[in-house]
Parts: sequence; structure tokens; C-alpha cells
Amino acid sequence: MCKGLASLPNSFLERAKELKAMLGSILQNSTLNLSWFKIGKNKATLEECLTWKESFEKLLSSKYGLCAFTAFLVSEFSEENILFYFACEDYRRTKSATKLPAKAQTIYDEFIGSDAPREINIDHETRDITRANMLVPSLSCFDSAQHKIYMLMAKDCYPRFLRSPTYRDLLCQAKPGTKAARQPGQQKKV
Repeated sequence: MCKGLASLPNSFLERAKELKAMLGSILQNSTLNLSWFKIGKNKATLEECLTWKESFEKLLSSKYGLCAFTAFLVSEFSEENILFYFACEDYRRTKSATKLPAKAQTIYDEFIGSDAPREINIDHETRDITRANMLVPSLSCFDSAQHKIYMLMAKDCYPRFLRSPTYRDLLCQAKPGTKAARQPGQQKKV
């Protein structure tokens, strides 16, 4: 389990497990590996946790960073943002043009439609553009909405995550990296 998740109430962990199950196909088909519910020895190092402060991209590119950020979003009841973002990433990797309409409709119904169970917070204009793009789904039909959600996470959720007790606890619990860097020319101790 990711460091810091243990400090979250069980209800948050249960919701996170439900999210993982719901996104199973996306996670299986993507290069993203969220093995964050397994207890293991591999944890984020202090150095890795500190790199997450450098940029939102570095946070998302780290499996432990993504784990912690997703847990944070679950705790704030705003996990639809990260779910939509990665659903769009998965959609963009669709190789078969015949699958695009069905996949696009699933994403639209889940996140954008007015009665969507996980409706994302986008402006009316972006919603209208996306609705129009649905008439002839292409790999870029969600680009505008995905960009809005990415910016929302980068400008709002990410800074709050960095100030959160979740992140502070991760920093406190993280251990320095175990791979000590050797000086050039220095012999390995036997």
C-alpha cells in the first residue's frame, strides 16, 4: 500500500478500491501501473516524493505520486477529474476506428453528459464543443475538455495536494533512497 494511504479512513480506501475496479480495463490497457493496493517493500523514496513538488507532470509520471494524488482526490470527492483524464488518455490510444464511437459515447455518458454519474466541472462552451465533436468521434474529440480538467488539476488540486496532510505525511514516512551514489572512480565496498 502507498505510504500515507494507511493514514486515510477506511471509507476512502474502499472508494479507491472501487475506482480501481471500475477503471480495470483502462489500467490494464495503459502503460500506467497502479499496484497501489498491494502491500510490498517498494515504496516511494524521499527523493521521489520531493520531485513531485517540481511539477504536476512529475507527480503524474510517478506511479507512487499518481497513487498518492488519486488517494487525495478520493478524499476530496473529486476523483472524477483523474478518472476522466486517464479515460481520455486510453481513448487517444485506440487503434481501431470502429471502436471510437462506442468508447467516445461511454466517456461522454460517464463524465460529460448532463446526467453523468461522474460529471466533470467544465464550462458550457467546452461542453458544447465536446458534444459537437461527438457527432463524428475522432481521437481528438475530448482534447478541449481534457485540457480544461488537466489545468484544473494542475492549478487547483495539485497545489492543495502539496499542502495537504497526505503529502506531508508521505514526506515524513518516506525513507531516503537506498541506492547510495558512488563517487566516480570509487571502489564498491566488499
